[in-house]
Amino acid sequence: MQRTKFTFARLKYNSGDWDTDQRMPSNLLNSLLEYTTIPLDEEEKIVELSSRDLFKYPFCYLSGHKLVQFSQQEAVNFKTYVHNGGFVFVDDCNHDIDGLFARSFETQMSNLFGPQALKKIPNNHGIYHSFFKFEKGPPTTSFELNGWGDDLVHDYLKAITINNRIGVLYSNKDYGCEWDYDFRNKRFLAEDNTKFGVNIILYAMGINS
Repeated sequence: MQRTKFTFARLKYNSGDWDTDQRMPSNLLNSLLEYTTIPLDEEEKIVELSSRDLFKYPFCYLSGHKLVQFSQQEAVNFKTYVHNGGFVFVDDCNHDIDGLFARSFETQMSNLFGPQALKKIPNNHGIYHSFFKFEKGPPTTSFELNGWGDDLVHDYLKAITINNRIGVLYSNKDYGCEWDYDFRNKRFLAEDNTKFGVNIILYAMGINS
């Protein structure tokens, strides 16, 4: 994997809807330019989960609202990628723990890594301090607070950990929708809500502040 330059790689899988929140990647890339000095590609890269191209990128993003049902090759690549040190940030656009995306994705993870592999991570985990400090754990999103979905504000994230490092970070909080706006509108926010995205990326890249 090439770790000298960051590329926002989005995973395209055959089932469900993989191309959600299309402005979010450019927004996070703008934040990396604003807050860090790491070299990066300026555009998002779409990567077929079934392709060997997956293994070029240490960070990948996977999201959707609908069914997640990996093909045999997609499943093999996903598991191999994670075991080889890759990082996948998975965000449920429904932020509904009983929704189709959540149920089907969690089933896929159970099949690939075992029924107990996906676990809550503590709110003092290093990912909450990799750049910006989030003393209370994962920041909430306005979509949770709007009350649709499962009517819960999740005060934790889940992860699959390989060799003491997160390989799969899993969110029901719908960060993708929260960060899906034109980057020029960040100036209207009291606090830049993409800062946690910077933390996730720098953790995935093995870069600490």
